[in-house]
Amino acid sequence: MSSYKYVNFAWDDAAAAALDPVGRLVYRSNLLGGDQRITNTGGGNTSSKITEKDPLSGQPTEVLWVKGSGGDLRTSTRENFSSLYQQKLLDLQKLYGSRADKGLKSQAEDDMVGMFSHATFNLNPRASSIDTTLHSFLPGKHVDHMHPNAVIAIAASQNCEKLTQEIFGGQMAYVKWMRPGFELGLAMQAIAQKNPSTKAIMMGQHGFISWADDDKACYTWTLDCIEKASVYIETKYAAKGGDATAFGGQKYATLDEAKRRATFSAILPWLRGQVSKEKRFIGTVQDDAKILRFVNSKDAARLAELGTSCPDHFLRTKIKPLYVDWNPQAEDTAALKAKLAAGLAAYRQDYAAYYAKCKHANSPAMRDPNPTVVLIPGLGMIAWGKDKSESRVTAEFYNCAVEVMRGAEAIDQYIALPQQEAFDIEYWLLEEAKLKRMPAEKELARQVIVVIGAGSGIGKETAHRLVKEGAHIVCVDLNAEAAAATAKEIEAKYGVGIGVAGTGLSACGPALGLAANITDRASIRKMLDEVALAYGGFDSICVTAGIFVPSDTSGHIPDDKWALTFAINVTGSYLVGDEASKTWKEQGLKGQLVLTTSANAAVAKKGSVAYDVSKAAGNHLVRELAIELAPLVRVNGVAPATVVQGSAMFPRDRVIGSLAKYNIPYTDDEATDSLVKKLAQFYADRTLTKAPITPADQAEAYFLLVSQRLSKTTGQIITVDGGLHEAFLR
Repeated sequence: MSSYKYVNFAWDDAAAAALDPVGRLVYRSNLLGGDQRITNTGGGNTSSKITEKDPLSGQPTEVLWVKGSGGDLRTSTRENFSSLYQQKLLDLQKLYGSRADKGLKSQAEDDMVGMFSHATFNLNPRASSIDTTLHSFLPGKHVDHMHPNAVIAIAASQNCEKLTQEIFGGQMAYVKWMRPGFELGLAMQAIAQKNPSTKAIMMGQHGFISWADDDKACYTWTLDCIEKASVYIETKYAAKGGDATAFGGQKYATLDEAKRRATFSAILPWLRGQVSKEKRFIGTVQDDAKILRFVNSKDAARLAELGTSCPDHFLRTKIKPLYVDWNPQAEDTAALKAKLAAGLAAYRQDYAAYYAKCKHANSPAMRDPNPTVVLIPGLGMIAWGKDKSESRVTAEFYNCAVEVMRGAEAIDQYIALPQQEAFDIEYWLLEEAKLKRMPAEKELARQVIVVIGAGSGIGKETAHRLVKEGAHIVCVDLNAEAAAATAKEIEAKYGVGIGVAGTGLSACGPALGLAANITDRASIRKMLDEVALAYGGFDSICVTAGIFVPSDTSGHIPDDKWALTFAINVTGSYLVGDEASKTWKEQGLKGQLVLTTSANAAVAKKGSVAYDVSKAAGNHLVRELAIELAPLVRVNGVAPATVVQGSAMFPRDRVIGSLAKYNIPYTDDEATDSLVKKLAQFYADRTLTKAPITPADQAEAYFLLVSQRLSKTTGQIITVDGGLHEAFLR
């Protein structure tokens, strides 16, 4: 086509010309995967049949390079593609036929995937996809299998075959729904052999596959197919009234943004607790115009109940979402919670019935029966996953499902995949084996941990330590820029994840930077509500924020400085624990609160009376809160000795003052790092271990206390002071 409206043509001849054949395949794949109108995250696959030199015989041989199992086309590199001898793949047809003819078709399908390793070219370690045969058995040198919403809308229509002929003529054939694998590959091969003019096949309730003997022509033809489907759908959609009549028209009105945020904040921690009975989930909220158009519509309940069509979709979104028929204009939050509770109970029963009805003798055990997508009129959608990235992808996939339903309803009538077929994909033994091959989850996986004081020093170090163990980190500081900077450091190292970014705070990844004043209860509540909007709730809080105000030369400290010291070091920690307890109780999930005290709490010394007394109060606050919040929340404290390196409490002038106080030699023009090192070593020499105490040492203690390694420890203070014998218990 000369121009495109619904996809982006991004091919650059010069860029492609500079690449080898496999590089061109990666290039084409990245272009296709980079446009979510073409395929969803992790979905679709591409291939090229390339002549290579056989490493054993030295003779030229045809090799199929095809996207392997897992990975995402948008970000795929050469390492994400498997390579197989094309002739060996074709030879497997005889083996499959002999087994299928004996009535062992289902087992033969699974066996053939295992046989792919015998066709591997040049010891390529990338595991092959179940779609490999689709690419091998088709005649084109280059093949694209995509999941565009527009094409799936046709594939998920009641009269799919007729519509395919009407829109594409003889250029695209049709194959009824079949589970991806050998049988489907052979069916496509037969279609292509019977109809040589065919260059694409519509895959019933799945997507489409297209091919050509030139890679640029294949890319262009793939875009042409999607553009044709989109033009057809949008023309029909407009003729029916467009957005005004979409999904049967509007039934409910959207709450304004402030009310949406307030309602989400009120229900999310509770809802997270409800869906996390087996394993904890992380949430993503979406309330943009498109999802609201759907959840507010007259047909939302009917269509949601039908479930999704494309296998890629329901593997993330489950067989169907939970739709809650709540009237945002006439019912309050209490009514919404009641309807959610009833809906969750019914959903779990339905899922168990679905499993019981469809399971086979060798099916894996039933998985978590809770929904991963919740739809609420007036509010939008909440998607759940094991981490933020997965919940964002779940949200993306249900967005795709909504667009598919919109298109299918505009041109025909939407139909979902039959339950048994859906079950056989969801509980496919090969899929189960793939899940079991996944690496074990990290120790703090599925956890959301709020680190207050994360802008610098111990807090920043703790944030970096905890994210290494799989936690999602909310970096909180009085200084908003410092909190954001720590969050950016984490995302630069660990990435922001994949999938649709969501809206507002849900656009975050594994880390989020927020500002809060812990001496102000309203500020704390606002921050915790923002955490709920970003992740659905939280599990642990580490309070590392503190202040040190030294006495003046006469030993006096002004009243306002005394009050400020206690406001931050004592009252602030209390307010955080007290306000957070409301959320913990709503969630009903066990949590951890870790406060920062000090070795000074047990050692009286001159010049720091306000700080020392406040930290002694902090020690007892730990014990009091441990009693108040038990048994749901464990409360412990970390008591550092003087941490100079990396601490915001030791700016250059305080370091110089301390050096002068202890008669440690220094020069006025000496570098700050040198001054800090001298003071740190001085303090270290007063301890039994004789080693400077660093923020990293403290961060290790926070990690132990928020993990389950000390799961029976509460009301205790862990000292990290290098062995300061003056602070020994007495």
